[in-house]
Amino acid sequence: MNIILLGPPGAGKGTQAQILKETLNIPKLSTGDMLREAVAKGTEIGKKADKIMKAGQLVPDDVIVSMVRARIAEADCRNGFILDGFPRTLTQAQFLDGPGAAQKIDKVIEIKVNDKALITRISGRFTCAKCGAGYNKETKPTAVAGICDNCGSTEFVFRADDKAETVAARLKAYNDQTAPLLPYYREKGILFSVDGMADIDEVTRQIRGIVKKAA
Repeated sequence: MNIILLGPPGAGKGTQAQILKETLNIPKLSTGDMLREAVAKGTEIGKKADKIMKAGQLVPDDVIVSMVRARIAEADCRNGFILDGFPRTLTQAQFLDGPGAAQKIDKVIEIKVNDKALITRISGRFTCAKCGAGYNKETKPTAVAGICDNCGSTEFVFRADDKAETVAARLKAYNDQTAPLLPYYREKGILFSVDGMADIDEVTRQIRGIVKKAA
């Protein structure tokens, strides 16, 4: 089964993609990983992408999609694959489905979120600098303020890109780019949605229910 997972930063699609990978025993693919691999292997696409990136430019849609098509044509994708957060734009989706497509997409799963709640979820995140335990100011604070439950450390790390204004900007960019994808895949009859604000196990349950349905 060939699956696309769509969702904004912080929606949990990376976590769910990893769970699906282990459940279905098919590869999880991200364009970032594919770009690095193509460049490292010195493939024709990799050389082209490397030259573009070294010039400080964005890799064009046709190059990205060519790379994705080449990757999903490899032997380990014969029984299916999971595209994590790709395509990002309608143009990429149309390129992916166009002439020469190696495999058709069976299901597109949208992890729907409430933007305001997601900003609170992400902007409240912090991590123990010593053991890596994760917390959230709103939903998962430490039992004793300023002390890690796991190791007792008093040092914590806050990611710069988890600031509320940064998260809001990333969400806006995602919504602006991805909105046209939803009717595109809905018209094909392969778009499904799950509640991304539920806990991880519930989101996993919903996704597994979708995957089990006949294509």
